[in-house]
Amino acid sequence: MPEVKLVPEKWVDRYGDYLFNYTITRVNDSVLAQDLVSETFLAGLKSAHRFQGNSTERTWLISILKRKIIDQYRKQNSKKGKAEVRVSYLNTSDQEGDWLEERVSDLRNPTVEDEIEQRELGEALNACIAALPERYATIFVQKSIDNLETETICKEHNITASNLWVILHRARVQLMECLKDKWFNENE
Repeated sequence: MPEVKLVPEKWVDRYGDYLFNYTITRVNDSVLAQDLVSETFLAGLKSAHRFQGNSTERTWLISILKRKIIDQYRKQNSKKGKAEVRVSYLNTSDQEGDWLEERVSDLRNPTVEDEIEQRELGEALNACIAALPERYATIFVQKSIDNLETETICKEHNITASNLWVILHRARVQLMECLKDKWFNENE
């Protein structure tokens, strides 16, 4: 393979659109996609001395971009689950007014209402599973709740893997319809 040399001054023209389109399909945010592509070009410039020429420029830039996208998801997910703090201004008639911090409920520490809602949802789900045709219910529970392997379920029911996925799909569609009636409509 002939040695490939980097030509950073042509990256934007040659690869900008491709990298942007690649990124937008993964992050679904055009501003974030532009930022990630820019960060990719910057990281490429900083690490150009490590480029060995074993791949094309585009392939090398895509590998950098993939790491940037993964880092972005890690950063987003590391923020999940942290309590949100709201600051609001309280102005009462007997005081000048004061800034208050109030903690938004932390889903890891459910309230009594949260626990009741979860129990009711569980009951609705169990009723909907019971309403499925027996074979659908059994296969759905084995795969989705008991986490049995596809091969095990297929052998037990004498079905193919594709037949299993059709049954699971049909069971999920019926469960969703049932939950819409028994759960979502009642809780609106």
